Amino acid sequence: MGANVVVVIGVGGMGQAIARRQGTGNKVLLADFNEETLAVAADLLSGQGHDIITQTVDVSSRSSVAALADMAAQLGSVAQLVHTAGLSPVQAPAAAVLKVDLLGTALVLEVFERVIAPGGSGLVISSMAGYMLPAPLSAEQEHALAHTPADDLLDLPFTDPEVAGQGAYGLAKYGNRLRVQAASAPWGERGARINSISPGVIATPMGQQELDGENGQMMRALIAASGSGRLGTPDDIAEAAAFLLGPGATFITGNDLLVDGGVVAAIRAGRLAPAA
Repeated sequence: MGANVVVVIGVGGMGQAIARRQGTGNKVLLADFNEETLAVAADLLSGQGHDIITQTVDVSSRSSVAALADMAAQLGSVAQLVHTAGLSPVQAPAAAVLKVDLLGTALVLEVFERVIAPGGSGLVISSMAGYMLPAPLSAEQEHALAHTPADDLLDLPFTDPEVAGQGAYGLAKYGNRLRVQAASAPWGERGARINSISPGVIATPMGQQELDGENGQMMRALIAASGSGRLGTPDDIAEAAAFLLGPGATFITGNDLLVDGGVVAAIRAGRLAPAA
């Protein structure tokens, strides 16, 4: 019997923390678009005793994601999939954000559905931004985000970068939650589960870029108004991921866990208005 395989897509701060938390005793397939970042993460985790294999991937390409899934299946039983790859608004324009964050997640969910092992579990890292849409979507828009075949997602009128504009990131992350909900049924037919986590502001290089960006002042105010009053850490997310991926969560699928230190709760309680 082959080793259990844990696939981690995106090896930033959260991806590395989750790989470290879930990797013990398993074979870990790390994937990222950036070869240099991938090599550094692999060396670090290998040096800590983990069994690491790497492959570059472009999550916005179906063939690239399919090649990753094929490699995972060849390595052993694909017990866990963790998809953390994404771009924030301070890193890329709306078109790239939608391509990576919305289309990429949809492709990963569709492609890995065919290789996840019975009893396996998957996790998508979304964002609290998905809880902060400036205006609610219509029922028709929500249905389209949830059920449109991945390859057609970016052809929807409201996913046009010119239409989505600065709201592209929140739209993509809300779409992630809807895609996970929709994917839970076909994943369940394989005997597997799929959930998402929506992190708040996490102390990673991406999180720091956001704090240093044009909305940084508002983000700091949101943190100050939150129940926890602090930045999150990659380990906070890794602990939540361990629960959702593990045996204590076998009755949880198609769900999103908001791990934001209470920021969204503070907004909804009227402690502070979200950024316009």
